[in-house]
Amino acid sequence: MQLIEIVGYAGSVLVAVSLMMSAVVKLRVINFVGAFIFSVYGFMIGALPVGFLNGFIAIVDAYYLIEIFSAKEFFKIFEPPAGSDYVKYFLEFHEADIKKFFPAFDFKPSSSCQILFILRNSVPAGLVCAEQIGSDSLYIKLDYAIPGYRDFKLGRYVYNKHFKETGIKQIYTDLGNAKHNSYLEKMGYIKSTLNGREMYLLNLGAEN
Repeated sequence: MQLIEIVGYAGSVLVAVSLMMSAVVKLRVINFVGAFIFSVYGFMIGALPVGFLNGFIAIVDAYYLIEIFSAKEFFKIFEPPAGSDYVKYFLEFHEADIKKFFPAFDFKPSSSCQILFILRNSVPAGLVCAEQIGSDSLYIKLDYAIPGYRDFKLGRYVYNKHFKETGIKQIYTDLGNAKHNSYLEKMGYIKSTLNGREMYLLNLGAEN
């Protein structure tokens, strides 16, 4: 296979893969790289329409990525009662997606259950279900972000701002699927145990 064909296939694959991304940032980044490579391929083979079209797509992607990363975002946390109708509706609406990341999650509202709705630019983008297990420790049963908002900004706001400001120093959570475990490790969680169970632990006193 000639180099020029490899360039063409690489660009095509990346553009196709980008369309499978649910997170907007990932979609834009992968699409930008794919369109740029495919634009180069178009010029290499003398197909000017292919080169100019994909070059234009790459410029559009770059514009929106700059806009996304430079835009000021606003976060707000609401704490509704665990038994509220909206919490129930939210969990039922996203049930299938939640089960993919948290196969063992089973919501049972109780007086000890803390519910945090994280609003991002007024959009209910995430939900955290937790229980206090000590004066400065939490056990998180669910840390869920809806598709399109899985870029670590919600997690950083909840952990590095909200929980630290409320005096939480240690957070335990269950293992999820491979993708969620990767997210936890990037947030600073390490493997640990709680009451004999394998868990993840986040020490908010440490640098993340």
